[in-house]
Amino acid sequence: MDNIAGQKSSLAWATHLSVLLLVLLWLIPTIGLFVSSFRDRDQISESGWWEAPFPVELTARGRTAAEATQEGDVFVVTGSIYDDPEAKSFFPDGGGEVVAFGTRGVNPTEFEAGTTVELGEGETLTVNADGTYEWRTPEDPGDRGQRIYFAAESPPSFTTENYEQVLTADNMDRAFINTLTVTIPATIIPILVAAFAAYALAWMEFPGRGILIAAVVGLLVVPLQLALVPMLNLHNRIGIGQSFMGIWFAHTAFGMPLAVYLLRNYMAGLPRDIIECARVDGATDFQLFLKIVLPLSLPALAAFSIFQFLWTWNDLLVAKVFLPSDDASKVMTVKIADDLLGSRGGDWGILATAAFVSIAVPLIVFFSMQRFLVRGLLAGSVK
Repeated sequence: MDNIAGQKSSLAWATHLSVLLLVLLWLIPTIGLFVSSFRDRDQISESGWWEAPFPVELTARGRTAAEATQEGDVFVVTGSIYDDPEAKSFFPDGGGEVVAFGTRGVNPTEFEAGTTVELGEGETLTVNADGTYEWRTPEDPGDRGQRIYFAAESPPSFTTENYEQVLTADNMDRAFINTLTVTIPATIIPILVAAFAAYALAWMEFPGRGILIAAVVGLLVVPLQLALVPMLNLHNRIGIGQSFMGIWFAHTAFGMPLAVYLLRNYMAGLPRDIIECARVDGATDFQLFLKIVLPLSLPALAAFSIFQFLWTWNDLLVAKVFLPSDDASKVMTVKIADDLLGSRGGDWGILATAAFVSIAVPLIVFFSMQRFLVRGLLAGSVK
């Protein structure tokens, strides 16, 4: 009875559950980047983004004070480890309960909090759970305190410093403009060229058309890395070298096979009656292309434009090869990789923030045009 027209399938719940699962799988990385972008590096290193609302156990270090009070033959130093500037840098909002402590960096949690440890030669050290300590030594400590390593719970901390560092970096606004300067022409140019080529391969009869179609399909599997050095040498010989025009042509060449293949499949699936009627009425090929085929191919054009825009916006390799290395020509991906991260590859807070800032524009483009994506990708799949 489930196959009767108008009858709702009993498995509709499974479909809805599958769609919900796919949506969650799609959103989880984005949510993780968003949450991590508001956390500091230490907390990101110790726990996952899903644990952001909970306290995190951090390992830090500091020194005791050097001002001692003499009690008989023993000098006593007391205070709180959180008053030390070095320890305070790990816990700017105040530390939580101290879990363990030690005097060696190789084993910072050697002793439990609250225990009294013999350091040798009559010295003892006690670090309590609230961060207070007592150091007893038979000699005057002078102006240098005892080194203490400890592990303490840090309350959940969220900050906008990562965004301030990324958005206020030198010439970041220029890098954003450069990215638009590269992405917009590198998306429009291959669409214009590929649309003409796709129409010719779909509706014009000429010798070698099948070979050209096969060549386009074959180019889809060629790695772009193979063409980087030869194409750069060609650009240098013709005088465009490392420039915006050079990277436009590079992205156009790399995106052309997919564009021609996608648009040709879609145009070939358009109703033949419309094309033949227009030709009977005296329409030329250019008029057919401009007034009939191009408007009807909007879903395929939009689908390819999404792919090409995302590819060029997020590109790092081609930009490193075909753009100058000076600061005035850097796009956002190069700016983030070279200037913000550099040798600090473990600064996950900056990396997550930069990634989230970088994907903001592609997300807007994708969600504004995603209704055309499926229609364009299914081009030519059914008749």
